[in-house]
Amino acid sequence: MSAPGTAVAGDGVGGAGASRPALSGGRRAVSSLLWAVLVPTVLLLGSAIGQWMTWLGVVVGLAAIAVAAAVVGGSWHRAGAATLVSFAGFALMLFAGPAMYEAYMKTVGEPVDAVVTQVADRDQRRGPDMFCTVRELGGGRETHEVSQQENCFGQARPGDRVEIRKDPLGLLDPRLPDSPDQRNTTEITIAVTAGLTLLVAASTFYGGQRRRG
Repeated sequence: MSAPGTAVAGDGVGGAGASRPALSGGRRAVSSLLWAVLVPTVLLLGSAIGQWMTWLGVVVGLAAIAVAAAVVGGSWHRAGAATLVSFAGFALMLFAGPAMYEAYMKTVGEPVDAVVTQVADRDQRRGPDMFCTVRELGGGRETHEVSQQENCFGQARPGDRVEIRKDPLGLLDPRLPDSPDQRNTTEITIAVTAGLTLLVAASTFYGGQRRRG
């Protein structure tokens, strides 16, 4: 007869506090769902911040991946799911930022007529590193220097008149318009981002549901 509050192991040996009680199915599902929503949400937030302040967005994204890997791989003991969450999380950081930037500028950005004054490749040894200088044609005739992040890929030449999109909040650099061979690139980037978001969420949820005590 065992003493009250003493757990009896399968081999008949008592051990108080030898193991933690397993979560019920409902609590486990809720916990898994919360993590499955939290991890991709923070990754998307970091990607959005990265379009405004790169280093801060990278810190937020890497922190989210590190915490997710520690929880899924360490606390839940699902190494495979943790690996998938980590790799999908890194990929999501690469695609989500450009997808949100392009979608935001195309839908909310203010169209402004401008002229391209200079196109330069800063470092040809490591591949194209394009920068375009554009000057607004109206108002204060502001001049902007944009990079490949803002869609400067050499599709415009000095003297070309273009319609740039400006951030109404003034936080992001203007974006150059797409060239004819860039059709549907935004839609593809958004679709890839959505797929990776679902993959991160599903992997996290699976790890939580299949966690080992």
